[in-house]
Amino acid sequence: MTNMAFLRICIPNLKACPLKFWPLVIDLIFYEDASLPIAPAEDNKVQLQKPKEENVGSKLNTLKQMPVLPKKPEVCPFQGVNVKNLESDEKPSTSAPVVENQVKHEKSEEDFAFDEPPLKKMKSATSPEGKPVKSLGGNKVKEEFEMNWDIVQVLSDRTNVEPWVCANLIRLFKEENTIPFIVRYRKELINNLEADALREVQQTLEELRTVAKKTHTMIQKLKKEGKLSGCLFTSLLNCRTLEELDHVTTPYKMGSKGTKAQRAKQLGLEPAALSLLQSPMALNLFSYIRPNTKGLANIQEVEAGVQHILADIFAKDKDTLDFIRRLCQQRYICIQSALAKVSSKNSNEKDIDKFQIYHEFSCNIKNIQHHQILAINRGENLKILTVKVNIPDGVKNEFCWWCVNERWRPKQFLKPELMRILRNSVEDAYKRLIYPLLCREFRSKLTSDAEKESVMMFGRNLRQLLLTSPVRGRTLMGVDPGYKHGCKLAIISPTSQILHTDIVYLHSGQGFREAEKIKRLLLQFSCSTVVIGNGTACRETEAYFADLIMKKYFAPLDVVYCIVSEAGASIYSVSPEASKEMPDLDPNLRSAVSIARRVQDPLAELVKIEPKHIGVGMYQHDVSQTLLKATLDSVVEECVSFVGVDINICSEILLRHIAGLNATRARNIIEWREKNGPFINREQLKEVKGLGPKTFQQCAGFIRFNQDYIKTFCSNKKTQLGSHALFTKAGTQLTSEKQGKKKSKPTPSASYQPNPLDQTSVEKFLNYCKKVKKKCNYFFIFSDNNLFSLLRQEYLSFR
Repeated sequence: MTNMAFLRICIPNLKACPLKFWPLVIDLIFYEDASLPIAPAEDNKVQLQKPKEENVGSKLNTLKQMPVLPKKPEVCPFQGVNVKNLESDEKPSTSAPVVENQVKHEKSEEDFAFDEPPLKKMKSATSPEGKPVKSLGGNKVKEEFEMNWDIVQVLSDRTNVEPWVCANLIRLFKEENTIPFIVRYRKELINNLEADALREVQQTLEELRTVAKKTHTMIQKLKKEGKLSGCLFTSLLNCRTLEELDHVTTPYKMGSKGTKAQRAKQLGLEPAALSLLQSPMALNLFSYIRPNTKGLANIQEVEAGVQHILADIFAKDKDTLDFIRRLCQQRYICIQSALAKVSSKNSNEKDIDKFQIYHEFSCNIKNIQHHQILAINRGENLKILTVKVNIPDGVKNEFCWWCVNERWRPKQFLKPELMRILRNSVEDAYKRLIYPLLCREFRSKLTSDAEKESVMMFGRNLRQLLLTSPVRGRTLMGVDPGYKHGCKLAIISPTSQILHTDIVYLHSGQGFREAEKIKRLLLQFSCSTVVIGNGTACRETEAYFADLIMKKYFAPLDVVYCIVSEAGASIYSVSPEASKEMPDLDPNLRSAVSIARRVQDPLAELVKIEPKHIGVGMYQHDVSQTLLKATLDSVVEECVSFVGVDINICSEILLRHIAGLNATRARNIIEWREKNGPFINREQLKEVKGLGPKTFQQCAGFIRFNQDYIKTFCSNKKTQLGSHALFTKAGTQLTSEKQGKKKSKPTPSASYQPNPLDQTSVEKFLNYCKKVKKKCNYFFIFSDNNLFSLLRQEYLSFR
């Protein structure tokens, strides 16, 4: 039996254990006392079941009927402790379920980092051992714009995420929780989804809300113009995509000449069309003939007008559109591309050759790859390719038969001439209205999916690049290769400080003389690592250094080199951030500094560059730039939050990517740090301007503190102030008695002493657990196997 299984079975209330009893519990667990009781497997299964959807009353009755294990008095996890006092003072943490329109008040006296989040406070019987929690608020979510479809269900269908998870995510996003915060601290509410899945849900949710907002805007517009009818109102509320909304509202847009159906209605033919469907026996089309009126001059024009009105009714009917969509899902629908006839005259031959494989291309829409869709779209935009969606004739035939014989079958017997009008109307609706709508929907869906996959691939590549292992503790020489203008050099210290910059001309016949300069610089700064950018003259520069290293030219130094991507370095070198950071350096030398820092600390350096300039994506210039920027910024925020930042030494650019922070708040944190000295603990963040309780909740868990740096600062400060000074605030000395008896009014600020719980050292953390005397909040470190193993090893070595 593993330690975690043993822990979950033997001590189910360990999560509620107060901190002062931890040493006893840790001893009990880590040394695996064989005398501990083990609960029956049946009860364990009952606890680990997924919570069922039932009302609260029946759930409480079920809990009352659950069997209770007999207590064994000979074994007690808290020997020597008054169990009665324990039960009265410390109880398992619970909370009420989330209810809509309920205002949550944050507790100011408790530290956020170790308090249970409001949505996470579920009863242990409902959420045993950190398993997924279904919000008791239900799956109904009230939106600003109401539609005829449930946003939770539609979101679940499009993202393949369970409805209760979608409902929880909508509530969490509404409360302005960031994705890194949700992934780390709200796992049970999202069924342990990854950040990419959350990002997809968030994007789809924004698309649905955009459709709802535009729909209600159009409803208000048509209502003012007096064009809104009951049927049109229902059709608008049924729209789930922008394509459907555009299909319904196109005839009513300003400047439109009106559709054929609208012109026929203006001639008064709408009653005839409705009569054909409801009471055809009483219909007489000859009575609508007006010889002097265009469109009613003869029976053929009357029949054509009735046909157009019926086609419009068929094309906007929800059941009809749902049937044709289901029919297309069962058939072979392919997308075809061919070389445009005018492309050879207006386009470059090189551009045409790039799309050679798409000159005669055909593929099923279910099997086509995302990169193929993006390539076809690019060729179509360049007017090199023509693209169409091919729907087989069998779909048309089956659709027409279903409309005539089932969906739109008249209630009475039709005369042959009226049946002919009905068939022609169905065929006209399919050919002129429904088929183009299906083609637009297929193309839009394929393009949207391809763009999302392109952006997600860009995000995955960017995450892998940002989380590259840094090279710490080395002095590096960055080399930006070049021919005519020489190779730019920059030597940086292990702390990223610029030690020296220079320019050498390695590829103009002066290689031997420049080798002496490079050797002198490497020896002077004890630099044994050379970082070469992969731009122009990269291979020649690599061969140059490899030849010198092979000949042991830099002895006694054991020099090595590596090649790193310099994508975006030239753009960053002329950016305002680079000018502010390195004001005295030439832009060409700034790029060499950036190349060296990308090896020393990739995350801290690459966040300075706009993500789309890093160049690790697919068709990045063809996709939605808004979607690309939002996704990449979210990935950068996720990576920075995953690694964490030392708030006392990080830059403003890196700090603004922490979850919950922005440029203004990051600037305020830097100003506070420059004015008052380093942050001693997390509570001091609450004093920063613009950083309220919600922002503190989002960012506090991703900020680290270097305790050695803080201790050094505190000791130096005490030495400067003297032993008689009372050091209560970083960089602030209280007034002496000579300055008057008037005492400053105490402010509800945090304690300005280092908090052991802010330390990353497990040894110091456990030491604090042994010494603490006061009542503390509860901790949840035992829900993670990796952290459990780490804590066990550290505790054994510490003891």
